[in-house]
Amino acid sequence: MKILLAGDSTVATCPTHEYPMSGWGARLPRHVYAWAAVHNFAKGGASTESFREEGLWGQLLETAGAADLVLIQFGHNDQKRPHLAARTGYAANLRRMVAEVREHGAVPVLCTPVERRHFLAGPGAGVQAGLEESLEDYPEVVREIALELHVAVVDLNAWTRSLYLQLGVEESASLFCHFGPGEHAHWPAGLTDNTHFSRRGASLVAGEVARQLGLPGFGPDALPGSRGSKTAGRTTAGLTTAGRG
Repeated sequence: MKILLAGDSTVATCPTHEYPMSGWGARLPRHVYAWAAVHNFAKGGASTESFREEGLWGQLLETAGAADLVLIQFGHNDQKRPHLAARTGYAANLRRMVAEVREHGAVPVLCTPVERRHFLAGPGAGVQAGLEESLEDYPEVVREIALELHVAVVDLNAWTRSLYLQLGVEESASLFCHFGPGEHAHWPAGLTDNTHFSRRGASLVAGEVARQLGLPGFGPDALPGSRGSKTAGRTTAGLTTAGRG
């Protein structure tokens, strides 16, 4: 079977000149290759609207076959466009995507957008520092739509928030791309990026995606004819959505 990815730069395979920056989709194959081939259509800067307008969504649907998984994660760039507000344009686009995946016989899986690493300054700074909810109500809308449409959800927003807080201000920086002046040829003046993952960060998120896919029954044991298969022939209407962590 195949896992097809629709998303933005936090999911995409980054260009080589940005190494070691990585979206989690580029690191997912190592966790699932034994039971699924990953096809990553995600693109930097993509929103639920531009992904369709640029033809990427059409290409993904042409590749999708019966029972393939289509993972959908947007929000970072929708948030920058007023007409793609969480409960209007964004929600409408997600509902349309889910419907079209099902029309092709594939299985939609919604992913809440990964959180940005924006710690709150103040008296609590340090290990106990709080974390900004930088994506506003976009993650909650994904959860609501998943329940409404009986779609499995991989809650990466809740999980990444928990991860950053667990690691704390200093250690969580290693999950992202931070370079001092002269440390990276593409960013000679340095870079402090708290949105895009390093290989370590992307690998951890990819591992969590693979783990959460197992919660509603996806994985090697779900393949038709496999020993212990519990989900062969089942539609998404019968799936239980994954929890927040």
